[in-house]
Amino acid sequence: MASTPIAVSVLSPEQRRKQDETSDGLFYSRPRFVHHLDGAFRSRLTALYRERLQPDSVVLDLMSSWVSHLPEQVAYREVIGHGMNAEELEANPRLSRHWVQNLNEDQTLPLPSDSVDAALIVAGWQYLQQPERVAVDLLRVVRPGGQLIVAFSNRMFPSKAPLAWLESSDRDRLSSVARILLCQGWELDQLLSEDTRAEGPLGWLGGKGDPFFAVIARKAHGRGHG
Repeated sequence: MASTPIAVSVLSPEQRRKQDETSDGLFYSRPRFVHHLDGAFRSRLTALYRERLQPDSVVLDLMSSWVSHLPEQVAYREVIGHGMNAEELEANPRLSRHWVQNLNEDQTLPLPSDSVDAALIVAGWQYLQQPERVAVDLLRVVRPGGQLIVAFSNRMFPSKAPLAWLESSDRDRLSSVARILLCQGWELDQLLSEDTRAEGPLGWLGGKGDPFFAVIARKAHGRGHG
């Protein structure tokens, strides 16, 4: 069996620090059955998934919750969910199965190598203190030619976001995600930085919704794991 690649460090120890250093398990111990992003962002995300994800594929929804934002009319072979709160994951109707794991303590995913067609992270990357190690193991579990979609806006729980994210601009955050993925062996496919239109009367008047950012990367063909 091939050895697990070593993550290439990008962030400094200082950049990984958080304002609230207590266990993430305590913070997420109670379920939050609310939307953390507005309807305009969610609609754009679902449209991106409809465009990018193939029907009958195996999808990993990493750092998920009670909703996965996948298009309702598309059937996938399996949607595997991961998160920090079991009640939220159990309430998610799109998940075939799920597990709970604190990725700031353990970055090894309990999945076979080359077993997933696409991995998704929405509004979760900003809480990773070891994003390089997560990116390396995602590269292991995604099949050659498969993709990773990291989507986010400018919303967050500030106390739980590492300083690298908290003190950066939106443009810097997009660049940081892309750089970390490139350094771990991912191939960049597309970077998205878009305004959204607010829903309802505010949108009719030109009001904007949550800004939409996404980094889409692929695992090179022929790059498998033993």
